[in-house]
Amino acid sequence: MVKHSGADRADLALALVDGHLEVTVDDNGCGGATDVPGHGLAGLRERLAGVDGTLVVASPEGGPTRLRAQVPLR
Repeated sequence: MVKHSGADRADLALALVDGHLEVTVDDNGCGGATDVPGHGLAGLRERLAGVDGTLVVASPEGGPTRLRAQVPLR
């Protein structure tokens, strides 16, 4: 996070939502995070998909960035 966005703060939240573990990470970095095949976020998305999970990335230029992962609890 610090390496790529310059953020100096991040918040982590965990919740149970409709039978899923939801993990949300917000940071105060510069935004612009992209899902490039073969790299960080794409790899995370692929791993989550392997367990029927999802990843949503909201990262407008100028920030902030929010990552939300959902993993079904079975």
